[in-house]
Amino acid sequence: METQFIVSFAFILATFGLYVGIAIFNKAKVASDFYVAGRGVPAIYNGMAIGADWMSAASFIGLAGTVMILGYDGLGYIMGWTGGYLLLTFLLAPQLRKYGRYTVPEFIGDRYDSNVARLIAAVATIIISFTYSIGQMSGSGIVIGRLLEIDYRLGTIIGAVLIAIYASLGGMKGITWTQVAQYVVLITAYLIPVIFMSLQLTNNPLPWVSYGEVLEQMKVLDADLGISDYLTPFTNGTKWQFMALMFTLMAGTAGLPHVIVRFFTVATMKAARWSGAWALLFIGLLYLSAPAYAAFSRFILMTKVANSPINALPEWTKSWVDTGKLLIADTNGDGILQWTELQISNDIVVMATPEIANLGIFVIGLMAAGAMAAALSTAGGLMMAISSSLSHDIYFRSINPQATDQKRLAVGRWSIIIASLVAGVVALNPPGAITQIVAWAFALAASSFFPALLLGVWWKRSNAAGVISGMLVGLTVTLGYIFAAKYGGFTILGIIDTGAGVFGTAAALITNIVVSLATKPPSKKIQEEVQDLRYPEQMTYRDGEVWLDNGEDIPPTK
Repeated sequence: METQFIVSFAFILATFGLYVGIAIFNKAKVASDFYVAGRGVPAIYNGMAIGADWMSAASFIGLAGTVMILGYDGLGYIMGWTGGYLLLTFLLAPQLRKYGRYTVPEFIGDRYDSNVARLIAAVATIIISFTYSIGQMSGSGIVIGRLLEIDYRLGTIIGAVLIAIYASLGGMKGITWTQVAQYVVLITAYLIPVIFMSLQLTNNPLPWVSYGEVLEQMKVLDADLGISDYLTPFTNGTKWQFMALMFTLMAGTAGLPHVIVRFFTVATMKAARWSGAWALLFIGLLYLSAPAYAAFSRFILMTKVANSPINALPEWTKSWVDTGKLLIADTNGDGILQWTELQISNDIVVMATPEIANLGIFVIGLMAAGAMAAALSTAGGLMMAISSSLSHDIYFRSINPQATDQKRLAVGRWSIIIASLVAGVVALNPPGAITQIVAWAFALAASSFFPALLLGVWWKRSNAAGVISGMLVGLTVTLGYIFAAKYGGFTILGIIDTGAGVFGTAAALITNIVVSLATKPPSKKIQEEVQDLRYPEQMTYRDGEVWLDNGEDIPPTK
């Protein structure tokens, strides 16, 4: 048995044992533990959990590879995701926390006083989270397939089973603390290789500073090979596609149910804001490293693999060729691997980099554990979002309001198990690359939840008819555009399927506003509740005035 296999397997086994142990120790015993971790998570730890929830397999495995393949155009993913996170932290999260519900569909149902709106939101949560989870399952399959040297599809099934066990044990309480541990593992695994590569290539341990030097050298290499400059913008799409993708990711980020619900696990609005601040720091460590990762990996491939004899390629290439994620073809028959004869999937760039840069067996093992942590942490959050919609928003709020906590917990756990296994089966033949699948999920969130939440928090005139029409129109437009662009070649201004959210969001906002204005306004109570969201928790808006809370009945004084 190879030493590399033993080391990598030991890393993954040890970390997975840690996650299961934490989930068992923090097993949910009541409904509030299962849905919102008892609302007692400290801000700094919630920030770490948000970071782990956020940094999915798409971020960990696919982001640097996407930037490497697309060059400048790949930066749209980084700018969109980061911008959307700021939008969520400062525009929506504290207000949603003050409203005090368990789930996003529950907020929509109560804010708009409509069971139909809550059910549509619950179904949309399931569709979005399920689409997103396919990418995570696929990512876990790549990691397990490479580690065990088996087909990645078998690795996907193994990953789905592992996620089902881990996520169903602790509910949100268990998931929160396992995500804290997963953040530590994944960020350590992500930073060590890029720091080592920076030292190898530039003698500078700070990749965020040194990779500009490598970019200058790549300009020369690109010119020698006669290929497009790595930094030239819009070589893989129009500028409209770049902007549409960025907007879709930004608005989608602010509407993702599994991320928003993390802000429900803290005690106050202030803690929600601090959670966002901490999360921004933790997420920034990875996102600022991805462009350096991409540049270093591309430079090493161009200088140490391309133009080498095909029968003398590094040993690591064989393992990745076996997974089907690396394609090598001697198209001109000269026995030399040209740069254009090398096709590397963007989904394996980060995973293969420790081997490409010859960083040693422990770094490779740590990278495998980090990738698994990223896939598991986000998949756990997504399965939790699906489970909450099924067991709380649909089962408890609509079918059996008298259900006991134990009955609700059982429905929630079985929902996680079934959703994990179904997502794993669909991920056996994913309809696109990880980042592409994730972009679809963001487009659906952007066109359904973002307009509903934005107007729900900041426009008291928005009503039930408006939000129902808006969500249905937004989802229809987005799904229609994705299918038309992906399978029919239809585009507007060169905007492809990953930018579909810009059309769906615009349609949903316009529909919500027009229908709301054309129909009866919400009740005075609901309009005052919306107005109240703009004030700190120590203040209450009622009867046209702001009241201070002195710890007794609200509102006691002006």
